[in-house]
Amino acid sequence: MNAEKIVLVADADQARRQALIDLLAADDYVVPVASDGEEALLKLEGGQIDLVIAEEDIPGMTGRELLWECVRRWPGLPFIMLTGSGTVRGAVAAIKDGATDYLTRPVDGQELLRGIARILAASGGRTWASSGNLLTEELWGGKSPSMQRLCKLIERVAPTEATILLLGESGTGKEKIAGLLHRLSQRSRGPLVIVDCGSTPSTLLESELFGHAKGSFTNAYKDKKGLVAEAHGGTLFLDEIGNISSEMQLRLLRFLQERKIRRVGDLAETAVNCRVIAATNADLAELVRSGEFREDLYYRLKVITIQVPPLRERKADIPVLAERFLQLFAEDGPLSRLDAEVAEAILDYPWPGNVRELRNMLEAAVILSSDGLIRLEDMQFEDSFDDTPLPGNLLSLAGSEKQVVLNALERSSWVVKDAADLLGVSRRTMHYKIKKFQIDTAKRSA
Repeated sequence: MNAEKIVLVADADQARRQALIDLLAADDYVVPVASDGEEALLKLEGGQIDLVIAEEDIPGMTGRELLWECVRRWPGLPFIMLTGSGTVRGAVAAIKDGATDYLTRPVDGQELLRGIARILAASGGRTWASSGNLLTEELWGGKSPSMQRLCKLIERVAPTEATILLLGESGTGKEKIAGLLHRLSQRSRGPLVIVDCGSTPSTLLESELFGHAKGSFTNAYKDKKGLVAEAHGGTLFLDEIGNISSEMQLRLLRFLQERKIRRVGDLAETAVNCRVIAATNADLAELVRSGEFREDLYYRLKVITIQVPPLRERKADIPVLAERFLQLFAEDGPLSRLDAEVAEAILDYPWPGNVRELRNMLEAAVILSSDGLIRLEDMQFEDSFDDTPLPGNLLSLAGSEKQVVLNALERSSWVVKDAADLLGVSRRTMHYKIKKFQIDTAKRSA
Protein backbone atom coordinates (compact mmCIF):
# COMPACT_ATOMS: atom_id res chain seq x y z
CA MET A 1 0.00 0.00 0.00
CA ASN A 2 1.23 3.51 -0.89
CA ALA A 3 -1.23 5.62 1.09
CA GLU A 4 1.53 7.62 2.78
CA LYS A 5 3.60 8.16 -0.36
CA ILE A 6 3.17 11.53 -2.08
CA VAL A 7 3.90 11.93 -5.78
CA LEU A 8 3.78 15.46 -7.19
CA VAL A 9 2.65 15.71 -10.84
CA ALA A 10 3.60 18.85 -12.78
CA ASP A 11 2.00 19.10 -16.25
CA ALA A 12 0.12 21.92 -18.01
CA ASP A 13 -2.03 19.51 -20.04
CA GLN A 14 -5.17 18.74 -18.03
CA ALA A 15 -5.91 15.44 -19.79
CA ARG A 16 -2.39 14.07 -19.22
CA ARG A 17 -2.44 15.35 -15.65
CA GLN A 18 -5.75 13.62 -14.93
CA ALA A 19 -4.52 10.36 -16.47
CA LEU A 20 -1.54 10.34 -14.10
CA ILE A 21 -3.77 11.21 -11.14
CA ASP A 22 -6.07 8.28 -11.92
CA LEU A 23 -3.16 5.87 -12.41
CA LEU A 24 -1.34 6.83 -9.22
CA ALA A 25 -4.43 7.20 -7.03
CA ALA A 26 -5.55 3.71 -8.06
CA ASP A 27 -2.27 2.44 -6.62
CA ASP A 28 -2.92 4.34 -3.36
CA TYR A 29 -0.52 7.24 -3.91
CA VAL A 30 -1.42 10.74 -2.73
CA VAL A 31 -1.18 12.96 -5.84
CA PRO A 32 -0.90 16.76 -5.52
CA VAL A 33 -0.74 18.48 -8.93
CA ALA A 34 0.73 21.62 -10.48
CA SER A 35 0.10 23.17 -13.90
CA ASP A 36 3.48 24.96 -14.11
CA GLY A 37 6.92 25.01 -12.51
CA GLU A 38 6.24 27.85 -10.09
CA GLU A 39 3.17 26.09 -8.69
CA ALA A 40 5.21 22.89 -8.35
CA LEU A 41 7.79 24.75 -6.27
CA LEU A 42 5.07 26.07 -3.98
CA LYS A 43 3.81 22.52 -3.46
CA LEU A 44 7.34 21.33 -2.68
CA GLU A 45 7.89 24.14 -0.20
CA GLY A 46 4.54 23.55 1.46
CA GLY A 47 4.84 19.89 2.41
CA GLN A 48 6.60 16.58 2.19
CA ILE A 49 6.99 15.11 -1.29
CA ASP A 50 8.40 11.64 -2.00
CA LEU A 51 8.79 11.90 -5.79
CA VAL A 52 8.21 14.39 -8.62
CA ILE A 53 6.89 13.60 -12.11
CA ALA A 54 7.25 16.64 -14.37
CA GLU A 55 6.61 17.27 -18.06
CA GLU A 56 9.71 18.69 -19.71
CA ASP A 57 7.72 21.34 -21.61
CA ILE A 58 5.68 23.22 -19.00
CA PRO A 59 5.02 26.98 -19.06
CA GLY A 60 7.00 29.51 -17.06
CA MET A 61 9.72 27.55 -15.35
CA THR A 62 10.44 24.56 -17.59
CA GLY A 63 10.68 21.00 -16.39
CA ARG A 64 14.46 21.19 -16.72
CA GLU A 65 14.60 24.37 -14.63
CA LEU A 66 12.33 22.76 -12.03
CA LEU A 67 14.76 19.83 -11.92
CA TRP A 68 17.67 22.19 -11.31
CA GLU A 69 15.82 23.86 -8.41
CA CYS A 70 14.99 20.47 -6.89
CA VAL A 71 18.62 19.35 -7.13
CA ARG A 72 19.74 22.59 -5.47
CA ARG A 73 17.17 22.74 -2.69
CA TRP A 74 16.26 19.08 -2.11
CA PRO A 75 19.30 17.03 -3.12
CA GLY A 76 18.36 13.40 -3.71
CA LEU A 77 14.64 14.01 -4.27
CA PRO A 78 13.54 11.42 -6.89
CA PHE A 79 12.57 13.19 -10.12
CA ILE A 80 11.07 11.60 -13.27
CA MET A 81 11.09 13.74 -16.42
CA LEU A 82 8.42 13.09 -19.10
CA THR A 83 8.70 14.30 -22.67
CA GLY A 84 6.86 13.89 -25.94
CA SER A 85 9.97 14.11 -28.10
CA GLY A 86 12.74 12.32 -26.29
CA THR A 87 16.23 11.85 -27.67
CA VAL A 88 19.23 9.96 -26.37
CA ARG A 89 21.06 13.26 -25.96
CA GLY A 90 18.13 14.72 -24.00
CA ALA A 91 17.97 11.66 -21.74
CA VAL A 92 21.69 11.78 -21.03
CA ALA A 93 21.50 15.52 -20.26
CA ALA A 94 18.53 15.07 -17.90
CA ILE A 95 20.17 12.22 -15.98
CA LYS A 96 23.41 14.20 -15.78
CA ASP A 97 21.45 17.16 -14.38
CA GLY A 98 20.05 14.98 -11.61
CA ALA A 99 16.86 13.33 -12.95
CA THR A 100 16.23 9.80 -11.65
CA ASP A 101 14.59 8.77 -14.93
CA TYR A 102 13.71 10.26 -18.32
CA LEU A 103 10.70 8.77 -20.13
CA THR A 104 9.19 9.41 -23.55
CA ARG A 105 5.41 9.45 -23.93
CA PRO A 106 3.34 7.40 -24.41
CA VAL A 107 4.35 5.68 -21.17
CA ASP A 108 3.05 2.25 -20.15
CA GLY A 109 1.18 2.85 -16.89
CA GLN A 110 2.17 -0.40 -15.19
CA GLU A 111 5.82 0.07 -16.11
CA LEU A 112 5.68 3.57 -14.66
CA LEU A 113 4.21 2.25 -11.40
CA ARG A 114 6.87 -0.44 -11.14
CA GLY A 115 9.56 2.18 -11.79
CA ILE A 116 8.16 4.48 -9.10
CA ALA A 117 8.06 1.58 -6.61
CA ARG A 118 11.71 0.73 -7.34
CA ILE A 119 12.82 4.36 -6.98
CA LEU A 120 10.99 4.85 -3.68
CA ALA A 121 12.36 1.57 -2.32
CA ALA A 122 15.88 2.68 -3.26
CA SER A 123 15.40 6.00 -1.44
CA GLY A 124 15.06 4.10 1.84
CA GLY A 125 11.63 5.50 2.69
CA ARG A 126 12.98 9.01 3.16
CA THR A 127 10.60 11.91 2.61
CA TRP A 128 11.60 15.32 1.36
CA ALA A 129 10.29 18.73 2.26
CA SER A 130 11.50 22.27 2.74
CA SER A 131 15.16 23.13 3.07
CA GLY A 132 14.58 23.60 6.80
CA ASN A 133 13.72 19.92 7.15
CA LEU A 134 16.68 19.04 4.93
CA LEU A 135 18.93 20.95 7.33
CA THR A 136 17.56 19.11 10.35
CA GLU A 137 18.10 15.79 8.55
CA GLU A 138 21.60 16.60 7.33
CA LEU A 139 22.79 18.07 10.64
CA TRP A 140 21.49 15.00 12.52
CA GLY A 141 19.68 16.72 15.33
CA GLY A 142 17.91 20.02 15.41
CA LYS A 143 15.79 19.40 18.52
CA SER A 144 17.71 21.86 20.70
CA PRO A 145 16.82 25.57 20.51
CA SER A 146 20.38 26.49 19.48
CA MET A 147 20.27 24.11 16.49
CA GLN A 148 16.80 25.32 15.52
CA ARG A 149 18.17 28.85 15.38
CA LEU A 150 21.19 27.66 13.41
CA CYS A 151 19.01 25.89 10.83
CA LYS A 152 16.87 28.99 10.34
CA LEU A 153 19.95 31.16 9.89
CA ILE A 154 21.50 28.77 7.34
CA GLU A 155 18.26 28.65 5.37
CA ARG A 156 18.10 32.45 5.33
CA VAL A 157 21.69 33.18 4.27
CA ALA A 158 22.46 30.21 1.97
CA PRO A 159 20.78 31.67 -1.16
CA THR A 160 22.72 34.95 -0.83
CA GLU A 161 26.19 35.74 -2.19
CA ALA A 162 27.47 37.04 1.17
CA THR A 163 30.83 35.87 2.54
CA ILE A 164 30.29 33.75 5.65
CA LEU A 165 32.52 33.14 8.68
CA LEU A 166 31.81 29.93 10.63
CA LEU A 167 33.00 29.99 14.24
CA GLY A 168 33.03 27.00 16.56
CA GLU A 169 35.10 24.45 18.41
CA SER A 170 36.77 21.53 16.66
CA GLY A 171 34.39 18.70 15.87
CA THR A 172 31.19 20.78 15.79
CA GLY A 173 30.56 20.18 12.08
CA LYS A 174 31.69 23.41 10.43
CA GLU A 175 32.71 21.65 7.21
CA LYS A 176 29.32 19.91 7.03
CA ILE A 177 27.57 23.28 7.42
CA ALA A 178 29.75 24.77 4.67
CA GLY A 179 28.63 21.92 2.41
CA LEU A 180 24.98 22.63 3.21
CA LEU A 181 25.42 26.34 2.53
CA HIS A 182 26.82 25.44 -0.89
CA ARG A 183 24.08 22.91 -1.70
CA LEU A 184 21.34 25.40 -0.79
CA SER A 185 22.94 28.27 -2.71
CA GLN A 186 22.55 29.53 -6.26
CA ARG A 187 26.00 28.07 -6.92
CA SER A 188 25.14 24.47 -6.06
CA ARG A 189 25.74 23.34 -9.65
CA GLY A 190 29.30 24.66 -9.40
CA PRO A 191 32.22 23.15 -7.46
CA LEU A 192 32.74 23.19 -3.70
CA VAL A 193 36.49 23.50 -3.16
CA ILE A 194 37.75 22.81 0.38
CA VAL A 195 41.12 24.15 1.53
CA ASP A 196 42.51 22.98 4.88
CA CYS A 197 44.63 25.98 5.80
CA GLY A 198 45.61 24.35 9.11
CA SER A 199 47.32 21.29 7.63
CA THR A 200 48.94 22.94 4.59
CA PRO A 201 52.46 24.28 5.29
CA SER A 202 52.66 28.04 4.86
CA THR A 203 55.42 27.61 2.26
CA LEU A 204 53.03 25.62 0.06
CA LEU A 205 49.73 27.36 0.78
CA GLU A 206 50.32 30.25 -1.64
CA SER A 207 50.90 27.86 -4.55
CA GLU A 208 47.98 25.66 -3.48
CA LEU A 209 45.58 28.59 -3.33
CA PHE A 210 46.70 30.73 -6.23
CA GLY A 211 48.63 28.31 -8.45
CA HIS A 212 52.02 28.87 -10.05
CA ALA A 213 53.63 29.31 -13.43
CA LYS A 214 56.12 26.84 -14.84
CA GLY A 215 59.64 27.63 -13.68
CA SER A 216 58.52 30.05 -10.97
CA PHE A 217 60.50 28.10 -8.34
CA THR A 218 62.47 24.88 -7.95
CA ASN A 219 60.44 21.80 -8.99
CA ALA A 220 57.77 23.95 -10.68
CA TYR A 221 57.98 21.82 -13.82
CA LYS A 222 54.59 22.84 -15.20
CA ASP A 223 51.80 25.39 -14.77
CA LYS A 224 49.47 24.71 -11.86
CA LYS A 225 45.92 25.95 -11.45
CA GLY A 226 45.26 27.06 -7.88
CA LEU A 227 42.31 26.01 -5.72
CA VAL A 228 40.82 29.52 -5.83
CA ALA A 229 40.60 29.30 -9.63
CA GLU A 230 39.14 25.78 -9.32
CA ALA A 231 36.27 27.28 -7.29
CA HIS A 232 35.19 29.58 -10.16
CA GLY A 233 31.40 29.45 -10.42
CA GLY A 234 31.07 27.68 -7.08
CA THR A 235 32.12 28.00 -3.44
CA LEU A 236 35.58 28.25 -1.85
CA PHE A 237 35.70 26.93 1.73
CA LEU A 238 38.75 28.05 3.72
CA ASP A 239 38.94 25.87 6.84
CA GLU A 240 41.07 26.93 9.84
CA ILE A 241 41.55 30.40 8.38
CA GLY A 242 43.07 31.62 11.67
CA ASN A 243 46.26 29.64 10.96
CA ILE A 244 47.42 31.46 7.81
CA SER A 245 50.55 33.63 7.79
CA SER A 246 50.52 37.42 7.62
CA GLU A 247 51.71 37.28 3.99
CA MET A 248 48.84 34.97 3.03
CA GLN A 249 46.40 37.17 4.92
CA LEU A 250 47.40 40.06 2.68
CA ARG A 251 47.08 38.04 -0.53
CA LEU A 252 43.68 36.72 0.52
CA LEU A 253 42.52 40.24 1.40
CA ARG A 254 43.45 41.47 -2.07
CA PHE A 255 41.54 38.61 -3.66
CA LEU A 256 38.43 39.36 -1.59
CA GLN A 257 38.66 43.05 -2.55
CA GLU A 258 39.38 42.66 -6.26
CA ARG A 259 38.15 39.11 -7.02
CA LYS A 260 41.28 38.58 -9.09
CA ILE A 261 44.27 36.30 -8.55
CA ARG A 262 47.81 36.15 -9.86
CA ARG A 263 49.69 32.87 -9.92
CA VAL A 264 53.11 32.63 -8.29
CA GLY A 265 55.67 33.69 -10.91
CA ASP A 266 53.05 35.10 -13.28
CA LEU A 267 52.30 38.70 -14.27
CA ALA A 268 48.78 38.26 -15.62
CA GLU A 269 45.73 38.46 -13.36
CA THR A 270 42.69 36.18 -13.65
CA ALA A 271 39.18 37.07 -12.49
CA VAL A 272 37.52 34.47 -10.26
CA ASN A 273 33.82 34.47 -9.44
CA CYS A 274 33.20 32.37 -6.35
CA ARG A 275 31.56 32.61 -2.97
CA VAL A 276 33.88 32.42 0.05
CA ILE A 277 33.08 30.62 3.29
CA ALA A 278 35.74 30.59 6.01
CA ALA A 279 35.88 28.70 9.30
CA THR A 280 38.01 28.63 12.42
CA ASN A 281 38.04 27.33 15.97
CA ALA A 282 40.26 30.24 17.02
CA ASP A 283 39.10 33.49 18.60
CA LEU A 284 39.72 35.75 15.58
CA ALA A 285 38.65 38.88 17.44
CA GLU A 286 41.35 38.20 20.07
CA LEU A 287 43.90 37.49 17.32
CA VAL A 288 43.01 40.87 15.79
CA ARG A 289 43.54 42.60 19.14
CA SER A 290 46.91 40.89 19.58
CA GLY A 291 48.00 41.86 16.07
CA GLU A 292 48.20 38.27 14.80
CA PHE A 293 45.31 38.61 12.33
CA ARG A 294 44.58 41.54 10.02
CA GLU A 295 41.58 43.58 11.11
CA ASP A 296 40.64 44.48 7.52
CA LEU A 297 40.63 40.79 6.49
CA TYR A 298 38.60 39.91 9.58
CA TYR A 299 35.84 42.31 8.59
CA ARG A 300 35.96 41.14 4.97
CA LEU A 301 35.36 37.57 6.13
CA LYS A 302 32.66 38.24 8.73
CA VAL A 303 30.00 39.74 6.49
CA ILE A 304 27.75 37.11 8.07
CA THR A 305 28.95 35.22 11.15
CA ILE A 306 27.51 31.82 12.08
CA GLN A 307 28.38 30.54 15.55
CA VAL A 308 28.17 26.73 15.67
CA PRO A 309 27.22 25.62 19.20
CA PRO A 310 29.29 22.96 20.99
CA LEU A 311 27.62 19.65 21.72
CA ARG A 312 27.46 20.30 25.48
CA GLU A 313 25.12 23.25 24.76
CA ARG A 314 22.71 21.14 22.68
CA LYS A 315 22.05 18.18 24.99
CA ALA A 316 18.65 17.48 23.41
CA ASP A 317 20.46 16.48 20.21
CA ILE A 318 22.84 13.98 21.87
CA PRO A 319 20.39 11.00 21.99
CA VAL A 320 19.40 11.68 18.36
CA LEU A 321 23.02 11.79 17.25
CA ALA A 322 23.86 8.66 19.23
CA GLU A 323 20.99 6.74 17.63
CA ARG A 324 22.02 7.85 14.13
CA PHE A 325 25.63 6.83 14.70
CA LEU A 326 24.61 3.43 16.06
CA GLN A 327 22.43 2.90 12.98
CA LEU A 328 25.37 3.89 10.79
CA PHE A 329 27.70 1.41 12.49
CA ALA A 330 25.06 -1.37 12.23
CA GLU A 331 25.01 -1.42 8.42
CA ASP A 332 26.86 -4.74 8.36
CA GLY A 333 25.56 -6.20 11.60
CA PRO A 334 23.01 -6.00 14.44
CA LEU A 335 22.04 -2.65 15.94
CA SER A 336 23.79 -1.93 19.27
CA ARG A 337 21.93 -0.33 22.18
CA LEU A 338 22.93 1.90 25.08
CA ASP A 339 22.18 0.70 28.59
CA ALA A 340 20.54 3.15 31.02
CA GLU A 341 23.80 4.23 32.64
CA VAL A 342 25.42 5.06 29.30
CA ALA A 343 22.31 6.95 28.15
CA GLU A 344 22.62 9.05 31.31
CA ALA A 345 26.39 9.44 31.03
CA ILE A 346 26.41 10.78 27.47
CA LEU A 347 24.14 13.61 28.62
CA ASP A 348 26.45 14.49 31.53
CA TYR A 349 29.75 14.25 29.66
CA PRO A 350 31.08 17.64 28.42
CA TRP A 351 32.21 16.30 24.99
CA PRO A 352 35.34 18.44 24.51
CA GLY A 353 35.72 16.90 21.03
CA ASN A 354 32.05 17.57 20.23
CA VAL A 355 30.17 15.53 17.59
CA ARG A 356 33.39 13.99 16.24
CA GLU A 357 34.28 12.64 19.70
CA LEU A 358 30.77 11.22 20.20
CA ARG A 359 30.93 9.41 16.86
CA ASN A 360 34.41 8.00 17.47
CA MET A 361 33.60 6.88 21.01
CA LEU A 362 30.42 5.11 19.95
CA GLU A 363 32.21 3.43 17.05
CA ALA A 364 34.79 2.08 19.50
CA ALA A 365 32.07 1.04 21.97
CA VAL A 366 30.25 -0.98 19.30
CA ILE A 367 33.50 -2.89 18.71
CA LEU A 368 34.22 -3.36 22.43
CA SER A 369 30.68 -4.44 23.34
CA SER A 370 30.38 -8.22 23.46
CA ASP A 371 26.61 -8.65 23.23
CA GLY A 372 25.28 -5.55 21.46
CA LEU A 373 24.51 -3.72 24.72
CA ILE A 374 26.92 -0.85 25.28
CA ARG A 375 27.87 -0.47 28.94
CA LEU A 376 29.96 2.11 30.79
CA GLU A 377 33.10 -0.01 30.56
CA ASP A 378 32.76 0.10 26.76
CA MET A 379 32.79 3.92 26.69
CA GLN A 380 36.23 5.52 26.69
CA PHE A 381 35.43 8.69 28.62
CA GLU A 382 38.31 10.88 29.74
CA ASP A 383 39.39 9.81 33.25
CA SER A 384 38.86 13.30 34.68
CA PHE A 385 35.16 13.02 33.86
CA ASP A 386 34.61 9.98 36.09
CA ASP A 387 37.08 10.77 38.88
CA THR A 388 34.70 12.86 41.02
CA PRO A 389 36.21 13.49 44.50
CA LEU A 390 34.48 11.70 47.35
CA PRO A 391 33.14 13.67 50.36
CA GLY A 392 36.01 14.87 52.59
CA ASN A 393 34.37 13.76 55.85
CA LEU A 394 34.23 10.15 54.63
CA LEU A 395 37.88 10.27 53.59
CA SER A 396 38.95 11.53 57.03
CA LEU A 397 37.08 8.66 58.72
CA ALA A 398 38.18 5.83 56.43
CA GLY A 399 41.72 7.00 55.79
CA SER A 400 41.76 6.38 52.04
CA GLU A 401 39.51 6.75 49.02
CA LYS A 402 39.71 3.01 48.29
CA GLN A 403 38.54 2.18 51.81
CA VAL A 404 35.59 4.56 51.46
CA VAL A 405 34.53 2.73 48.29
CA LEU A 406 34.96 -0.69 49.95
CA ASN A 407 32.95 0.38 53.02
CA ALA A 408 30.10 1.67 50.83
CA LEU A 409 30.04 -1.54 48.79
CA GLU A 410 30.02 -3.72 51.90
CA ARG A 411 27.19 -1.69 53.48
CA SER A 412 25.23 -1.99 50.20
CA SER A 413 25.73 -5.76 49.86
CA TRP A 414 27.99 -5.04 46.86
CA VAL A 415 25.19 -3.49 44.82
CA VAL A 416 26.99 -0.75 42.90
CA LYS A 417 23.90 1.43 42.40
CA ASP A 418 23.13 1.42 46.14
CA ALA A 419 26.77 2.14 47.02
CA ALA A 420 26.78 5.11 44.66
CA ASP A 421 23.58 6.47 46.24
CA LEU A 422 25.11 6.03 49.67
CA LEU A 423 28.15 8.12 48.71
CA GLY A 424 26.09 10.67 46.80
CA VAL A 425 27.92 10.09 43.49
CA SER A 426 26.77 8.83 40.11
CA ARG A 427 26.89 5.15 39.15
CA ARG A 428 29.33 6.12 36.45
CA THR A 429 31.72 7.54 39.06
CA MET A 430 31.30 4.47 41.24
CA HIS A 431 32.16 2.17 38.34
CA TYR A 432 35.24 4.27 37.66
CA LYS A 433 36.40 4.04 41.29
CA ILE A 434 35.94 0.26 41.28
CA LYS A 435 37.99 0.01 38.11
CA LYS A 436 40.60 2.46 39.43
CA PHE A 437 41.18 0.48 42.64
CA GLN A 438 40.83 -2.94 40.93
CA ILE A 439 38.00 -4.07 43.19
CA ASP A 440 36.46 -7.39 42.11
CA THR A 441 32.75 -6.88 42.80
CA ALA A 442 31.76 -10.15 41.09
CA LYS A 443 33.58 -12.34 43.61
CA ARG A 444 32.51 -10.28 46.60
CA SER A 445 28.79 -10.36 45.65
CA ALA A 446 28.73 -14.10 44.80
